[in-house]
Formats: sequence, C-alpha cells, structure tokens
Amino acid sequence: MNSLLLLKRPFVWLRRFRHRRGYGVHSPFAFDFITRVVYEHTPYYQYKELSAEQRRLASEKGRSWACRESQKVKRLLFRLVNRAQPAFIVNVGPDSAAGLYLKAAKKDAGYLHASQLDELFLERGVPVDFLYLHDYRQPSLVRAVFDVCADRVTERSAFVIEGVGYSPEMRQLWRDMQCDARSGITFDLYDLGVIFFDKSKIKQDYIVNF
Repeated sequence: MNSLLLLKRPFVWLRRFRHRRGYGVHSPFAFDFITRVVYEHTPYYQYKELSAEQRRLASEKGRSWACRESQKVKRLLFRLVNRAQPAFIVNVGPDSAAGLYLKAAKKDAGYLHASQLDELFLERGVPVDFLYLHDYRQPSLVRAVFDVCADRVTERSAFVIEGVGYSPEMRQLWRDMQCDARSGITFDLYDLGVIFFDKSKIKQDYIVNF
C-alpha cells in the first residue's frame, strides 16, 4: 500500500466505524463470516512459521515482495482459504508473500500464479474455487481476469479482489462486480472485496470496517 493510502487509513476507519464486528447484520451467513473469519483473532500456529519463512525468502526476493500486502491482509487470506477449503487456488497479480499464506492454508490444493492475463493458463473444465486478484493499479487487468474466472465458478467459489476502495476506477469496477449476474453475496472491506457465488443465499452487499 502506498503512502497516500496509509495517510487516508484513519479517516477510512472512522467513516466505516459503524460497520464493525457484524453490528446490524441479520443474515446468519454474513454474521458468521464477519465474526468468525474477518474478525477472527485465533493465533494459528502457522502464523509464526509463515512469518519466519517470509523473513527467510525476503532476503532473496526483496522487501517489496514481503511487504506488498500488510500482515493483517495476509493473515485474512489464510483464514479465507482455510474457510473455503478450495480444490484449486488462482493468484493473479505481482509476486508477493501472500502466496505463502494462500498455499499454507490448503496445502493439497492446486495452485496457479499469473502476473498477467496471458499467463493465466486454466485447464479446460477446472473450476476456479478461490481467486486472489491483486493488481489495483491495472483496473483493466482486474476486469479481464474477473470475467475469465467468473465463468468458471461453482456455488462454493470465493473471489478476493484487492484495493476495491483505492481509486475511482477500482470503486466503479467493484460496483460492476457486485452487480454482475454471476455474483452472490459481497463484502467490501476497503482493502479487499470478497465475492461469494452461492445463489441459494439472498444476495446482499455488506460494508465491513476492516
């Protein structure tokens, strides 16, 4: 996250203060997701191991690789994968330490990393169970990858989109994703947007103070 976004962070938090810890949320699914995934503070034993591995690899890959996402975001990605238990994870965006957390949460899952659209090689018939899409500086790439992967979802799929509140372009793109006929329940965490595709649940869009 760049310095301007860091400066805005306290104001964003205050603006979203009333959207915290599931207050006012009546959907059992949404309340459970907010309280037991977003706000879960269990010190998973793997956090310590992942931090150590991240430090080791940072000496080779550089500080930008290790610090592209905050520790809070990386740990949430771990919890999201741990909750979704996907068979196949797609990670699209710059190479970063987030990949460690995605893979550690479901070690037997298939895994694909792509930096650009032309690297997104998906086998025919393989659904995208979990997508982490993180290149908010390229909204056109985010849109293109979303369209490709949203055609391969199942009712158990979950997409995580980075930076949905970071720029006017990303805010508009996030609104388009929420309105997409393929999308179900969504959660706007400002740093991340989370989309579920289970159409058996009533569609609603939630704001969460993350």
